[in-house]
Amino acid sequence: MKDMKEIQLRAYAKINLSLDVKGVREDGMHIVEMVMQQILLCDDVSLKWEPSEEAEGLEISLKTNRRYLPTDERNLAYKAALMMNERYGPKKGRLNIYIRKRIPVAAGLAGGSSNGAAVLHGLNLLWGAGLDVAGLCRIGGEMGSDVPFCIMGQAAENSSLKEAFATDPLAAHCALATGTGTELKPLKGLCSHLVLSKPAVSVSTAKVYRGIDGVDIPERPDNRAMLAALNTNDLTQIEKNMVNVLENYTLKEYSNIVYTKNKMRELCAPRAVLMSGSGPTIFGLVGSIGESKRICEIMKKYNRESFWTRTTC
Repeated sequence: MKDMKEIQLRAYAKINLSLDVKGVREDGMHIVEMVMQQILLCDDVSLKWEPSEEAEGLEISLKTNRRYLPTDERNLAYKAALMMNERYGPKKGRLNIYIRKRIPVAAGLAGGSSNGAAVLHGLNLLWGAGLDVAGLCRIGGEMGSDVPFCIMGQAAENSSLKEAFATDPLAAHCALATGTGTELKPLKGLCSHLVLSKPAVSVSTAKVYRGIDGVDIPERPDNRAMLAALNTNDLTQIEKNMVNVLENYTLKEYSNIVYTKNKMRELCAPRAVLMSGSGPTIFGLVGSIGESKRICEIMKKYNRESFWTRTTC
């Protein structure tokens, strides 16, 4: 792997099977307890490393198929390259990063975090850093709360990474996240087909977390019961505890998210439907690939960014 100069990785999205807010730290960060599940919807991240002793340092070129996305340190993929260079450099040469986006932006699906995680993984191999999942997660945790989980999931699912992390206990498709979301316990995940639908609105995660402190939360997930249900594949109990407390703020603020959830409930009944993260994406569990495709085509009439997929497990 030390001779490798190019690598392509899949940067998978995530959904939240549950999400509870337990309090606020003195620094303003919220304490959460949530179950995160990786899904097959993904971006493609390509890295090409061209070492050169004549270069003044690390030259990064980041391009995507979405013109509106930043291509500097505001992009977590670019930031990941800078952080790896700080720790395992200084490198001399050119790093070309290309991201083919499929995951909707600002959707509650960790698309940006997943791109950053893929760059950490890629450079770990290209530069021979030799980090295990825990080591990568420590760096990822400095970038954002969703990045460590994305690192775990990619280690478990990417064909280019499976061999390197085959015995790593943190390579997992599903996890219980606590603290600020970076303390992760691997879990047996949910195997299910899904439909995702993102209304044409962007939701600020910071705004939602600020707002949730001022609203009543009538129902919270029983994550202990959720973990037991995942372990035994008890779908009834899994769906019973699919609760996201952030809905209590987001759904009140955005009527089109409410409409999407109601429509998805109608189409996915009697299966569970939930908002992922801070929103606005709504996902529903379905019983087959045929059903997921049928519902997805209907939802595309309302929300262009609708997808049929499944969990990784």
